[in-house]
Amino acid sequence: MLLFPDRPLELGAATPRLSKSKFLSGLQCHKRLYLEIHQPELATEPDEQTQAILDMGTEIGTLARQRFPGGVLVEADHRHAAEALQRTAELLRDPTVPAIFEGAFEFDHVLVRVDILERVTLGQDGASAWRLIEVKSSTKVKDVHVNDLAIQTYVLTGAGLALSGSYLMHINTQYVYPGGELDLERLLVVQDLTALAASRQADVPSRLAEMKAMLVTPAPPTIEPDGHCHQPYECRFWDHCTKDKPSRWVYYLPGGERAIQQFVKHGIETIDEIPSQFKLSVVQRRVKDNVEWIGPHLKAALQTVRYPVHHLDFETFMPCIPKYPLTRPYQTIPTQWSNHIESEDGQVLHEEYLCQDPKDSREELAVAFLESVGSEGSICVYSGYERSILERLIEALPALKGDLTRVMARLWDLFTVIRDHYYHPGFQGSFSIKSVLPAVVPALGYSDLEIQEGGLAAQQYYRMVFQETDWVEKMRIREELLKYCARDTLAMLELRRALLAKTLSEPS
Repeated sequence: MLLFPDRPLELGAATPRLSKSKFLSGLQCHKRLYLEIHQPELATEPDEQTQAILDMGTEIGTLARQRFPGGVLVEADHRHAAEALQRTAELLRDPTVPAIFEGAFEFDHVLVRVDILERVTLGQDGASAWRLIEVKSSTKVKDVHVNDLAIQTYVLTGAGLALSGSYLMHINTQYVYPGGELDLERLLVVQDLTALAASRQADVPSRLAEMKAMLVTPAPPTIEPDGHCHQPYECRFWDHCTKDKPSRWVYYLPGGERAIQQFVKHGIETIDEIPSQFKLSVVQRRVKDNVEWIGPHLKAALQTVRYPVHHLDFETFMPCIPKYPLTRPYQTIPTQWSNHIESEDGQVLHEEYLCQDPKDSREELAVAFLESVGSEGSICVYSGYERSILERLIEALPALKGDLTRVMARLWDLFTVIRDHYYHPGFQGSFSIKSVLPAVVPALGYSDLEIQEGGLAAQQYYRMVFQETDWVEKMRIREELLKYCARDTLAMLELRRALLAKTLSEPS
């Protein structure tokens, strides 16, 4: 039996020890793996939103352990591998331990930590085997999960452990939280991936051998950054690998990966090098031309609004673990809105709502919103997101269906107006309001805000309501959330004004 060797059995000390996460990095990109091992300081530190996703995974892992009463956690962290290996060996030998959390195993110079090992009894002789269970906060099985289980299965069986199967535990989005105590059996579902994991086993040794050979070379492999840098995970070396790329790098052209690869295949490095005979979409052509374009119908499109013009933005959060009765995991819950109201004489009034209590505030939010928008005027939004939020509110609040439906009929989408009738080189191919605003209204942007995008707003809202205990900090987060949401609606107001001014200054 090869359980827990004191030192590598097949490789010299110069070969770095791998982990399951490093193996997955190597499958994505050998250069990524090389830099993670030899030059980790070149990686971009995870931002608050990314860290929140990681923390959510940790929270789900902790919750999953509750499904295995009597299970024991191997507490030694990644800096104390020897202690973790030793403690795992002790727990494996103890027949009273029904499950092991974060068990450590090493084989072929690969160290893995297993989320859950559940002891099962096989046959009449009562021999023990183990179910390997990987826990993810995702809502379905992904290909990367199969690779994750494949490397763990390889290491555990190589180390001599008797496995009865390899499983994935993930979130069930069909679970409706009734309130009170969570039903973990329904919230977290288990899928048997034994056969899929086994089908990848034959490739694991050769994949590992390739990675180990690459890691002992004096320099990282030469691999050009492209779409593989974002799948299955965002590579934190993207900034490093693209720092010397030209500002008009062809990869910055909007469009699918296949189209970009066609340009690369023809040796085209910059957008300006694309020959005129190449077929481009309208947006791609605008990016290539790199000049401001004002469509002939922009003025007419902008003047279709009816006063008073409301400028609406919703902010939401999507808790992985449902917080309110009759909601599901990852259900979008609106928590905040902002409304900048412009009258026909140019006066502006601002109204807003933000729930800062741990309660389901959807009805309160909707009633306040309906009062703010009244029954007159266009409601300016940016993309179809606000419409989708109103549709969900109608489902949750049938008593308000009539009022909310009438509001939806007044929505006026500034995004489609800009997309169809205006382009500025500062957009760099993106029609996100974060790209459009500083290009059209340079004096107004998001760089002065602590919260600059919706994902971080959702993370900070969750922190304010469910995690933070200091009231001073709670109020600080509240003010930053209000500033961010208000900036989105002020942005739409100023964009409308600036674009209309451009059409009025055009020669007739």
